[in-house]
Amino acid sequence: MGTVFGVLALLWTSISAQADQPRDWEYRFQEPATGIMEQIKWFEEYTLWFIIPVTTLVLLLILWVILKYRASANPVPSKTSHNTMIEVIWTTGPVIALVCIAIPSFQLLTAQYSPDDAALTVKATGYQWYWGYEYQVENQVSFDSLMLQEGERADAGKEDIAKYPRLLAVDNEVVVPVGETVRLLVTAADVIHSWAIPAFGVKMDAVPGRLNEAWFKADREGLYYGQCSELCGKDHAFMPIAVRVVSKANYETWLAAAASDVNGANKALRAAVEGGQATNKVAAAGN
Repeated sequence: MGTVFGVLALLWTSISAQADQPRDWEYRFQEPATGIMEQIKWFEEYTLWFIIPVTTLVLLLILWVILKYRASANPVPSKTSHNTMIEVIWTTGPVIALVCIAIPSFQLLTAQYSPDDAALTVKATGYQWYWGYEYQVENQVSFDSLMLQEGERADAGKEDIAKYPRLLAVDNEVVVPVGETVRLLVTAADVIHSWAIPAFGVKMDAVPGRLNEAWFKADREGLYYGQCSELCGKDHAFMPIAVRVVSKANYETWLAAAASDVNGANKALRAAVEGGQATNKVAAAGN
């Protein structure tokens, strides 16, 4: 029995550690990969301490009124129209609860709009129906990111459905360094889109003619998925977002190689990350 529980615990731990994409029967947030998402998760759990008691109290009051004041049990209704104590309680109680919720809410909002100095700026442009990315670096790197078609998996070396899930995997992932603040400039070229990565706690609308700004700092390496979160047309459901977070060394060699060969740099980076290859293979892709 102990062995069974041990296996289940190990399985749950491994799933939680890799919760960087939607999973079957998932009813809570994905595992946080940024400090902001950690705070969002904490705030959601904190508010439950108010929501559950209030909802329970209201339900019990409704049941109590139904049973106690139904016509058969109370043929002569009370004509009481005022009770000072009840009015004080139902006024001060919600005020106290709202203040307790507002304080951490404002703290979270402040944190979301107070990033550290960015080490990298990436511009994301939404199109019908894919994303375009531009790295604001000395040797500019730009590429489009489209949903990976099933027939393209073999050529792309992304046949592992668990790691590159259907409708979420893309041909070119956004590559960023772990532990570094990334400034994200979001816009659109046609209609309103929305750039969202649940594990990062980031969701920013992409509006034509307007440049919106968001940021994130991933705390652990991995491949993280999101989707366009604004209804943008017939292929809205086929507009995924994928961000690969790697070590700073892998990122720097990938960036150098991607300036001349994005596809080659991506393949070499994937080999380095997934197969434990030396990072110099990433640099070799650009030669």
